Amino acid sequence: MSSHHIVREKQEPALLVLGLDSFDNDQLGQLLEWSPTLITTPATAEKLNTQGIKIDWIITDEAESDLQSDIKNLPVDTRTIIAAAMDHLIAKGYPAVNIVTDEFDLAEYLPFADKINLVIFYQQQKTYAVTSGFSKWKPGGEEIRILSKTNQLRTTGLEKQGGNAFKTSSDGFFSLSFDEPFLFISEKL
Repeated sequence: MSSHHIVREKQEPALLVLGLDSFDNDQLGQLLEWSPTLITTPATAEKLNTQGIKIDWIITDEAESDLQSDIKNLPVDTRTIIAAAMDHLIAKGYPAVNIVTDEFDLAEYLPFADKINLVIFYQQQKTYAVTSGFSKWKPGGEEIRILSKTNQLRTTGLEKQGGNAFKTSSDGFFSLSFDEPFLFISEKL
C-alpha cells in the first residue's frame, strides 16, 4: 500500500505570517509541511526568504518585491493588513487559514470568524473560534481561556480558575455551550 498523498489546492489551510519573533522554527515547519499558500508582509517576507521558504503573496501597496520572481502583490488599499488578507482568502474560497503573528487584537479577527476557519498562533498560544457544542480531548490540568464575552457559558470537564481562565478537570473531553454564534478560545501550544 502506498503512503503517497495528493494535496489539492486549498485542501490545507492557507498560512498568513505577520511576524515570527515569538514563533518556533519547528512549529513553522509543521505549518509549512503541506506547502500551503503563504501570505506575508514585506518585513516578514525577508525573514522567510532567508530561510528559503516560498512566498505566494506579499500584502503591500508598493511595487513588486525582488525577493522571489513569482511573488504576487496583495493590495491593502484602505483596509488593515489582516482585512486585506482575509478578504483575499475568502474571495478565493479558502476554508481555513493559520495565522502566525507577533501582535494580537481579537477585534481585528471578529468580522471574519464566521466566514473562514481561523487559527491564530501568538505568544505560545493557539487561538480559534468555536461554535456552541464544541468539545475536545485534553489532558487534565490544561488551561483554556475564553476570549469572547458570553452571558450563558455552560461547560463540562472544566474548572473555573478566575476571570476567563479554566483548567481541564481530568484527562478527557471538555465541552462548551453558549448562545452566541461563536466564541474565541485559546490554549497553550
